[in-house]
Order: sequence, then C-alpha cells, then structure tokens
Amino acid sequence: MPTWDPSQYAQFAAERARPCRDLITAMAVDSPKSIVDLGCGPGNSASLLAERWPSAPVVGIDSSREMLETARAGSTYAAFQQAEIAEWTTQPGEWDVVFSNAALQWVPDHETLFPKLMDRVSMHGALAVQMPADPLAPAHVVARTLAASDEWRAQFATEVQQWHAESANFYYDCLAPRAERVDLWTTDYFHALPSVEAITEWYRGSGLRPYLDALKTLSARNEFLAQYTEHLSDVYPTRPDGRVLLPFKRMFIIAYR
Repeated sequence: MPTWDPSQYAQFAAERARPCRDLITAMAVDSPKSIVDLGCGPGNSASLLAERWPSAPVVGIDSSREMLETARAGSTYAAFQQAEIAEWTTQPGEWDVVFSNAALQWVPDHETLFPKLMDRVSMHGALAVQMPADPLAPAHVVARTLAASDEWRAQFATEVQQWHAESANFYYDCLAPRAERVDLWTTDYFHALPSVEAITEWYRGSGLRPYLDALKTLSARNEFLAQYTEHLSDVYPTRPDGRVLLPFKRMFIIAYR
C-alpha cells in the first residue's frame, strides 16, 4: 500500500467530501445501530456519517497510522482502528452500514472482496461504496506513460501499485445474489482548480502516491512531479478565466440486504 500524508490529502477536502456526501445522502437506511467506515483516512467521512446518523456509533478502519492519528485528533464522532480492509472482512460480526469512500480501489481481488463485504452487512442494512471510475483519465495515463518511459523505468525501486475498479456489470453480478436491491451509478465531477499545478497537488495526495513511494530518491520524485506537471499542461488546458477543469468520474454502489 502507498504511504499517505493527511495534510496533502486534505488540501482538497471540500472537493473530496462532495461524493462522500452524495453517497451518504443516497442511502435508504433508517436508524442504523452500527456503522463501519472502511478506509476512513483522516476521519472526514466518519464525521459525515455521524452527521447523518448522530445516534449510531461509527468505527473507522484504516491501514495508515498517520491517517488514523489525524482522525483521532480531529473527530469525537467515531472510534478508529488500524487494520487492512481485506483482513477486516475475515472477522466476525455484522454491521447495519458497511461504508467505504474512495478506498477499495486500492484493495485487490474485488471478485472475492465484495461478496465478503456484503456478508458482513446485517439484514436490512447496506453496503455503500464510492470509487474512482476512470483509469483512462489523462492524469492517470500521463503518470503511467511517464513511468514506463526509457528515462524513468529504471528509477523505480519497486513495482508501482496501481488502483483498479471494475465495470458496473461486474459489481452487480458480485452483489446481486446476496442483495435485495443493488443501486449503481456514476457521476462526473468537474473541479475548477486554480492551475495545472493544482492537479498535480491533487494527485500527490492520492493517485501519485505509489509512484512517489517507489522512486529511489527525493530528487527523482521532484523531477518526476515536474515532468508530470509539464505533460498535464498538454491535456488540461487553461480556461478563459485562468482556471483549469479537472474531470473526475466516480462509481457509486449501494447494495441492500
């Protein structure tokens, strides 16, 4: 797993919170008695869950010690535990809401993972998931192309871990046999950012983490970021008002027991 910097991730907290709110708002679950937030990060999503259901205890799960330290310092709404999501699925117990916002794309083997997650949902509860849904977005293609180039290929100490998401058909087929109803949709968000450099900062807190972790030296990381930003300028043009639009497609899944 890539390492995570809570302060870097929080630079675009408002933009990252919007799909989380949209997922929570769409859930048709009345008065849950237990909520678990998988991949809770710095605690933002746990706070939003507690805002929607203030009487339900929320437990946040994350593998990053740094993220959990920030979550514990900034939230009185939830309890937080360190664990890998795949490991958590093997534990006993059921939850009225099993929630995950922008985390499961980093967990492998969704064909096995999603049925296990559904098995931990109590009767009349829900599994609710949001993930990035466009691995062919220019920002991701630029990073992969740059990393695979002759100049950069040998500068990575380890293989770069890629995030992944499957098709809506895939998730429906995984969950429908265990669900009363499965709601699936995608939303394209268009974030107006101040510059193309801001797009680099956005991905430094998420999708670029595996590349930066795998590079051998700090100077290599800085040069990779500089070249990445230069290439982004070719695919994200500046608008007449001086800002840059970052399109971001996200997939939403709600499966009800």
